[in-house]
Amino acid sequence: MLDPGTDAPSFSLPNQHGETVSLESIDADYTVVYFYPRADTPGCTTEACGFRDAWDRFAAADVAVVGISDDPVDDLADFADKYDLPFHLLSDTDGSVAGAYDSYGEKNVFGNVVDGVFRNTYVVDAAGEIVLAYEGVDPEDHAEAILADVADERA
Repeated sequence: MLDPGTDAPSFSLPNQHGETVSLESIDADYTVVYFYPRADTPGCTTEACGFRDAWDRFAAADVAVVGISDDPVDDLADFADKYDLPFHLLSDTDGSVAGAYDSYGEKNVFGNVVDGVFRNTYVVDAAGEIVLAYEGVDPEDHAEAILADVADERA
């Protein structure tokens, strides 16, 4: 897990529309960079829909949201369309960006050891510094917790 106060690793990845998105291209006071294991699975859907449902409050607080998984672009497009997700979902098929954020590696899935994305989240400020870090996120109410923590960060 990367610690607050660390410079956020740069990235440039395709989103669900095939457009390249970089951390530097996001114009917001804060950017939520959340890593999730697989599009359209129960936990990942709960987490993504939490961000969607709080989207107006994220926008009002000038907080961008970016979800990153190792899913291909087509799967991300289907996921975003199915749940009307208003934010970027980025495809990190080789796990290199997730790895740079200590959010990729071996894990046990139904008794099998596989390489994959860990459910971690970082909040990055406009200067590119990590200000908040969440490891092993519980997808339920995660978006609400981030909004509260960002408000505290600003105070």
